[in-house]
Amino acid sequence: MYAIVEIAGQQFKVEAGKKIFVHRLEAEEGKKIEFDQVLLLEEDGKITIGEPTIADAVVEGTVLDHMRGDKVIVFKKKRKKGYRIKNGHRQNFTQVEIVSINGKGSLKKAAVKKEAVKDSETTVTEEPVKVKKTAAKKPAEAKEKAAAKKPAEKKPAAKKAPKAKE
Repeated sequence: MYAIVEIAGQQFKVEAGKKIFVHRLEAEEGKKIEFDQVLLLEEDGKITIGEPTIADAVVEGTVLDHMRGDKVIVFKKKRKKGYRIKNGHRQNFTQVEIVSINGKGSLKKAAVKKEAVKDSETTVTEEPVKVKKTAAKKPAEAKEKAAAKKPAEKKPAAKKAPKAKE
């Protein structure tokens, strides 16, 4: 069982017991947090896709640690101008362990909604869409225009005989 969750503006594929690094969260170490922005849920081979999120689906996690990532060097240079700037950056991260994925009731509700949509689609009568047949005219018109725009054929110039030396 896995889920795709949106945490701090990024999407993560999470499973129970998995540890992930997310951008710094305001929760204290050791506290439990819940993520309700579940975009996709896979349970026993059945995939439920949210529109945009799945109702009543929650991913629970525990904050393990707040830390900083590796240093990233940003170096800017313009050659022949003497312009060089070197900056470093370390991103703040929070390590979260996923405790459980609760999607109870979401699959049943989604299945009921899909069945209702299928029933409503079969009872609604729709008028057929009329399609204009302009595609057949275009190639013929294009050939006529191309034939009309061709320049007149040039006649090959007569070759001059080389002069004989005396």
